[in-house]
Amino acid sequence: MAGRFPQRPTRTTVRGGHTAVPAAAAAGIPRQAAAPARVRRWVPDGPLDLGLILGPLRRGPADPTFRATADGSVWRTSRTPGGPGTLRVRVYGGEVLGEAWGPGAEWLLERLPKLLGAADEPAAFVPRHRVVAVARHRRPGLRLTRTGLVLESLIPSVLEQKVTTDEAYRAWRLLVRRFGEPAPGPAGAGERPMWVMPAPRAWALIPSWEWHRAGVDDKRASTILRAVRVAARLEQGVGMPAAEARARLEVVPGIGPWTSAEVVQRSHGAADAVTVGDLHLPGIVGWALAGDRDADDAEMLRLLEPYAGQRHRAARLILLSGHVPARRKPKMPRVDIGLL
Repeated sequence: MAGRFPQRPTRTTVRGGHTAVPAAAAAGIPRQAAAPARVRRWVPDGPLDLGLILGPLRRGPADPTFRATADGSVWRTSRTPGGPGTLRVRVYGGEVLGEAWGPGAEWLLERLPKLLGAADEPAAFVPRHRVVAVARHRRPGLRLTRTGLVLESLIPSVLEQKVTTDEAYRAWRLLVRRFGEPAPGPAGAGERPMWVMPAPRAWALIPSWEWHRAGVDDKRASTILRAVRVAARLEQGVGMPAAEARARLEVVPGIGPWTSAEVVQRSHGAADAVTVGDLHLPGIVGWALAGDRDADDAEMLRLLEPYAGQRHRAARLILLSGHVPARRKPKMPRVDIGLL
């Protein structure tokens, strides 16, 4: 009976970018939604797991810009250079089917292979520790996504600074639903419509009391406001190497190494952009590789030295392994400033 039901993701595997996506039907082409604006089919050159690849783009179980449905599809919305767009992706029979709606549909489908890790090189990774090797063996479909968009990863990453994930997810959900726009196509209708995140100008016009109501303090709100004022310059970073893009991001006050790494991991598919300054990651890596739950950033980087050039991938595999030390103290308390 142990193998009858799929293993439930742990807190650590979810942090590693695990999103449960139901298996697609074994046979037959999935029924397409009515009148898709654009359709693209693509055959990947190896195993591909939508939940692992696109999981890092999901900001909580109720993210209004991301949804996994029972037919094995992943839906997500984006604000592209061509405008808002909705993308539906499904894998069946070794082939990827992408459908897109809205002004940004063509842009989304053009970059579909990169979004699903076509530019990634998982074969270049050589495991140096047993826990990493086992995690890689169990997750053959892991590839690093490359969205080609900066702001859609930057804003939720800023919201996650110095607060619990629950608080950050709630703020993202409330702000997108209140100031974004309905998703193009069928995803924007029904009882649970999806939304496209606000445009830079819309973020800039959010009143101070709405930030407060969403539980976002002045420091994080100010960082987002400074970032959207130079949104065009930040988006140009997708054409730069990850290191240069990070340097450009960190010019904005309030954006440091933690935030810039979280952004380029998604926008560039940066395999070496390991996150430093995280409250839990050093202890998890230290425990998995050396049995040291008290490791700091310096020790984490030392342990990851054998994976130079692939340190972010190694950290993700460690998170996905579920090899995490037992909790020694209560969770960080949630403080909802919207109630103050």
